[in-house]
Amino acid sequence: MKTKGKQSEAAEPASGPPTLKSIAFMTGYSITTVSRALKDAPDIGEEAKKRVRLVAKQIGYRPNRAGVRLRTGKTNVISLVLNTQEEVMGLTSQMVLGISDVLRGTPYHLVVTPYSLENDSMEPVRYIVETGSADGVILSRIELRDRRVRYLSEHGMPFATHGRTDMGIDHPWHDFDNERFAHDAANMLAKRGVKRAALVPPPDNLTYARHMKAGFATGLREHGMQQVALDTVTVDDTLDTIQAGVYEIMRGPGRPDGIVCGSGGAAIAASAGIEQAGLQIGRDVQIVSKQHTNILKRYRSGIEVINEDVRQGGRDLATCVIRSIEGVPADELHFLSYPDDPADTPGVPAELPQVAV
Repeated sequence: MKTKGKQSEAAEPASGPPTLKSIAFMTGYSITTVSRALKDAPDIGEEAKKRVRLVAKQIGYRPNRAGVRLRTGKTNVISLVLNTQEEVMGLTSQMVLGISDVLRGTPYHLVVTPYSLENDSMEPVRYIVETGSADGVILSRIELRDRRVRYLSEHGMPFATHGRTDMGIDHPWHDFDNERFAHDAANMLAKRGVKRAALVPPPDNLTYARHMKAGFATGLREHGMQQVALDTVTVDDTLDTIQAGVYEIMRGPGRPDGIVCGSGGAAIAASAGIEQAGLQIGRDVQIVSKQHTNILKRYRSGIEVINEDVRQGGRDLATCVIRSIEGVPADELHFLSYPDDPADTPGVPAELPQVAV
């Protein structure tokens, strides 16, 4: 049934942010009709809905979150929990862009909740749950047995993780295939004649460190290459620390003639250490690195790269959270990505059809 709605009796609204009363005054509809039109109620005519939406857009109307929460129990907020020292080579910004791609056109807004690695990573998660400040959560820096995952699962909070766990809890996730990355990187080194290779990995407490180290070891074994231990640095270390660690190993006996780097920042620092030791990239030492932005080839053309599409990862994570809020089972919300592979297009759920957004 089409309902035009009776003429609004609302007085001219006072100055301030646009409200339902503002739209009612400008359209001539009642406040109730305006509210229901914005909610796409079936008993409101399409003409009324179009007029209300147009006016709402023109005056910059945004629903009051406090009011929405009182009426529905929802915040319409997705919280991205990030540490303040996230790798700077494009990961955070690209992930935020990807999440925003999916949230655009939905009622949901993205709020970044920061924390420091020096503090307890549980603090921001507890705060979100205890204050009810978000409808869903996105986590990064995932561990094999992540306390945050168990806590959110036990409290029924919809969430998704950038990475996988191994703790008997099925949950939504997006992950880059770091095992395959490291295996392919070792293959690339072998094709360039490398005999001794080193890895700049993630810290051991993160799940993807296990994946990356396993792929690297497999690649070395298949090609008969020797692994040179580089135990003093990880991708989490400062660029100065990584440069110093690579410089030292390049000056020692049995130095590696190939390095695999788990991040673009690590590759830049490793390059500086190699050149500080008087060696040339692409001639004396080969580098293969993962990157999130197309910068490494511009920095040193001799660096070989494998791209991780972090923006697509953000899209997948946002899709996971929204679908989880809607009640989609976790086992249908697993995304494993890897570039340039026709059998597993980046962002396609592992062994499952694409989830429609």
